[in-house]
Amino acid sequence: MKNSLLLIFLLSLTVVFSQEDISKKDLKVGVVLSGGGAKGFVHISVLRELEKAGVRVDFIGGTSMGAIVGALYASGYNANQLDSIVKTIDFSETISNGLPRKFKPYYEKESGEKYALLLPVVNRKVGIPSALTQGQNVMNLLTRLTQHVNNIEDFNELPIPFLCIGTDLESGKQKVFRKGFLPEVVKASGSFPTLLAPVEIDGRLYSDGGIVNNFPVEEVKAMGADIIIGVDIQDGLKDKSELNSAPTIINQIVGFQMYKTIEEKRKTVDVLIRPNLRDYNVISFNDIDQIMKIGDEEVKKYINKFKEIAAEQIIKPKKKINFHKVQKFHIKKIELEGNENYTRAYILGNLNIKKRDTTSYNALISSVNNLFGTGNFTNVQYKIKSEADGATIALKVKENPIFNYFQLGAHFDDIYKTGIIINGLTKHLLVKNDILSTDFILGDNIRYNLHYFIDNGFYTSFGIKSRYNSFNTDVNFDEGNVNKIDLVYEDFSNEIYFQTVFNRKFAIGVGGEYKHLKALTETISSIENEVVANGANKLYFDNSDYLSLIAYLKIDTFDKKYFQKKGVFLNVGLKWYLASSDYNHNFNSFSQLTGRLGLAHTFYNKLTFHFNSEAGITIGENENRILDYNVGGYGENFINTFIPFIGYEFAELSANAFLKSGLTMRYEFLPKNYFSATANFSRVDQDLFNEGRIFENTYSGYMVGYGLDTFLGPIEINYSWSPDHSQKSWYFNVGYWF
Repeated sequence: MKNSLLLIFLLSLTVVFSQEDISKKDLKVGVVLSGGGAKGFVHISVLRELEKAGVRVDFIGGTSMGAIVGALYASGYNANQLDSIVKTIDFSETISNGLPRKFKPYYEKESGEKYALLLPVVNRKVGIPSALTQGQNVMNLLTRLTQHVNNIEDFNELPIPFLCIGTDLESGKQKVFRKGFLPEVVKASGSFPTLLAPVEIDGRLYSDGGIVNNFPVEEVKAMGADIIIGVDIQDGLKDKSELNSAPTIINQIVGFQMYKTIEEKRKTVDVLIRPNLRDYNVISFNDIDQIMKIGDEEVKKYINKFKEIAAEQIIKPKKKINFHKVQKFHIKKIELEGNENYTRAYILGNLNIKKRDTTSYNALISSVNNLFGTGNFTNVQYKIKSEADGATIALKVKENPIFNYFQLGAHFDDIYKTGIIINGLTKHLLVKNDILSTDFILGDNIRYNLHYFIDNGFYTSFGIKSRYNSFNTDVNFDEGNVNKIDLVYEDFSNEIYFQTVFNRKFAIGVGGEYKHLKALTETISSIENEVVANGANKLYFDNSDYLSLIAYLKIDTFDKKYFQKKGVFLNVGLKWYLASSDYNHNFNSFSQLTGRLGLAHTFYNKLTFHFNSEAGITIGENENRILDYNVGGYGENFINTFIPFIGYEFAELSANAFLKSGLTMRYEFLPKNYFSATANFSRVDQDLFNEGRIFENTYSGYMVGYGLDTFLGPIEINYSWSPDHSQKSWYFNVGYWF
């Protein structure tokens, strides 16, 4: 009995000492990754060497870029996978607020894209944007990369327990994120001031965690780490000779508080890795290879230390994570949260998704970009909850709190001369989903445009337009022994329409229009001895009111408004003139059918071929010359029946019908710098088909030019001529056309 008790006692001691021995050897390792923007690519170099040495990472925490790399590693990626990911990302595009034009609403494609400056109006005061970008592209990227863990809200349940730091902008205190929606909190931690907008989480506004704690050593140690490996990519405060860029200056300001405590933090780190990255800054994303090379060289100094740590860990690193990423799924339910001023139909209509659809993850991202492209939301979150009978898409939107905007633009061309456009944009004026845009154009020719639009998503939308347009210019005139006249032209149009848009590419609409046209000249006052009755020294071509019905079909897939590289454009419109006040006593009801087609394709991303064709016919009898198709001139802001045609002066050709086609070859010899050559051909005749002889009496014109794509819009200088006559013309324009 005594021997048995002694044996049990000895075995108990053995177990106790064995457990203590295991505890001593099985170190818990915490990794801390500091913020530093693009310099944070070196974190991947360190993680790769830890893996090679066999070190098991038990906890990981970081700030800003350290939070991004740390979150991806904690979610299951290995270092080589992270290396591949970051080298395939276009960071300039990801950080930018710009989305491809295909994600813009059709309203924006048609009515926007003519302003150089957009400013928010808050409390009746014009302000400036809170940041260069809201960061939806960043959100999309993080959500896509972490979709395999998007149902995990407690970060201790990730493959590697994780935390990150954010700054509460109201209190100035740090927030340690240990729970939440992983892409959202990581984006908050990395929202560098002025570059990415702050992120609202649970009613609080958070920004870059580096402002208060760029090296969360104590926080990771509190998770249970026995040993801390820290990667510090902070350089300290710079001298005045190095403060030569906005990001550097902002980083310096952010660092004032941060560097007060950094030395104490470094002392508590067991293995401190500090590569020399003073030649790089937070936006050196184009230098990824050089930054990672520096990281690879620096971390080699610690290989033996890493091996020593690995030797003290008994439990081996976990096996490779089996990523389960959703490719295609059937939608059984759509959950929506956060919308107040926009209806469910509006949101789902812009997303272009419905219950019982089968879609893909990439298609869902495109749908989210569609919604974000409206400008009405600062953040769109999405989760896919997969179940046996289908998937639930959980959407959480953050509406843009700014409803009013002030926009400016400027332009010069040969018809309207100098113009400055001032725009006021108001949303939610009368009902949900509505928008009111008012343009006032000041300069040589006063104009205005008013557009009220109610976007009903899946359902038919409604709009009201009002326009006053005027110009005066010299035009050729072949009557009364006069070669040229000074034409004064005024247009006052009001339109009500209903429209349906499909997939942001197709728009179909019908409506009605009231128009008043005035066209006159003071150059002559009579034709063929007929004195004009309504005013001495003036000849009125028209001074009438018109009522019309309109219908149209439009398709726009161009990648850009100007200097297009790919896409299709189609605009087919029918206008039926029903009645007129008939100033010239010659009105008969008639219709005009007009169509325009454009095709663009680029080879080797440099040489673009842009084909365009346009035609118009009159159905019925029109005896009013001002309503004929007036063909000639260069520009993209012609109205009514004025049609541009290179090689001829403005409105030089006139008839009840026309057909023209042209081809432009454009070469981008430097970024946003283009050489172009254009040839166009036209028939302007009442009988377009001419009994099959369609090339008879064909007009032709040619143009060569240089164009520059700027933030003000296109700047172009072009030289045109025609073999049909001896006249040659220079065209010069600056800024977006309006």
